[in-house]
Amino acid sequence: MKLSRPVSWFLLAFGAWSWVIWATFVKNLFQDASGLAFEDGSPTAYLWVHLALAVTSFILGTAIGVIGFRGVRAYRKKGQG
Repeated sequence: MKLSRPVSWFLLAFGAWSWVIWATFVKNLFQDASGLAFEDGSPTAYLWVHLALAVTSFILGTAIGVIGFRGVRAYRKKGQG
């Protein structure tokens, strides 16, 4: 399957954006002072669910970013970009 150059760049940007957003979320999750993530120093279900969502998003963001990177690289190798 061949990806167009704009689609390749979009996928690459989406993968990077996913990492930026979820890394910030995880950092904020562990610094939570409202009691949602930690109750009496122990992790709550809220923490575990949102950590699972973040890890899943990191994996999917990486996979999507790699697909975009390969598409961009393929255009550059052909001398089209």
